[in-house]
Amino acid sequence: FFLPPKPNLGILMPPLALPPPCTSMSTSTPPLGPFTSTSRPPDPPAACSIFSLIWALLFCKCDASVSLETLNSTIVKVALLQMMPSQSGNASDNVIKATSFCQKASEMGAHIALMPELWNVGYTATYPGYDPEDQAGHDEWLAQAVPIDGPYVQHFQELAKQLNMAIGVTYLQEYDPLPRNVISLIDRFGTILYTYAKVHTCDWSPAEASTFPGSAFYTSPLDVGLAQIGNVSIGSMICFDREVPESARLLMLQGAEIILTPNACVLAQNQIDQFKTRAFENALGVAMANYAGPYMNGWSVAYDADATNLVQANADEGVYMANFDIARMRSFRSTSNHGDAFRRPWRYGA
Repeated sequence: FFLPPKPNLGILMPPLALPPPCTSMSTSTPPLGPFTSTSRPPDPPAACSIFSLIWALLFCKCDASVSLETLNSTIVKVALLQMMPSQSGNASDNVIKATSFCQKASEMGAHIALMPELWNVGYTATYPGYDPEDQAGHDEWLAQAVPIDGPYVQHFQELAKQLNMAIGVTYLQEYDPLPRNVISLIDRFGTILYTYAKVHTCDWSPAEASTFPGSAFYTSPLDVGLAQIGNVSIGSMICFDREVPESARLLMLQGAEIILTPNACVLAQNQIDQFKTRAFENALGVAMANYAGPYMNGWSVAYDADATNLVQANADEGVYMANFDIARMRSFRSTSNHGDAFRRPWRYGA
């Protein structure tokens, strides 16, 4: 993993160092055991290297310098950005840090980078010294909400394009009648594929109780530039959503292959085990990015569809990489008795 240098806090949006559009990666991963699936994106048309190259250049918008090894890879690399936010709640500092971490994730070959929950405000309502009885302070926190078409989101749209990498951007969204706790999935071309608002808000927290909850879960096909696997179906849930089994189940029924999960809490082992179970019972991959210690306790983590641990962070800041072999996952899903294969909801009227 990557331990970042201290960023230059004198600028809001530092110059972007541009890595190559794609990075070669190994496909030497042991096969999974048996597993099933729901719908998934169609397979690409080619197995042969030369046809894969042609297909990718025509449809994946990859640069001509991309190696055949990369085009033939089936590994989707998800970078978990385990960061400490500005302790003063300075949104500009948070932008600088996330930019630096995204740049390093791209250098490490990531296809997707994921932030912790509510990154623009650093979830500062839980810092020591925050007083929920202080109405003025509470209103000030809510006033930090940003619009979906404002500079914060636009900055990461441009960054995604320049780095040729999808970014799961989290923020307190300006919304009527109240701000929302959201993740916008931005693809490598800078397009917002969906904006998901946290459904299971932590209403025991005065800050989250003042946010407007979402009402649906979303998935979207994501072009990661790998010809052998085509689009990958991505969905999201946020923090406490993962503790409610229906969240991942609904995403599985929509065909999700990987669920991106921004998080902001001190994770206990039973919560990590819950998250692992969400992967296994739904036969899909899950990836969670949490805040680093000492603010939270880190432990950002990812599991494959057969509950194999792909990465487990400690408490330190860093970029922690999870490698999802989508070909193996799809093979596993085709034979698993989990996921949607043998569910019988009509027998109990669901």
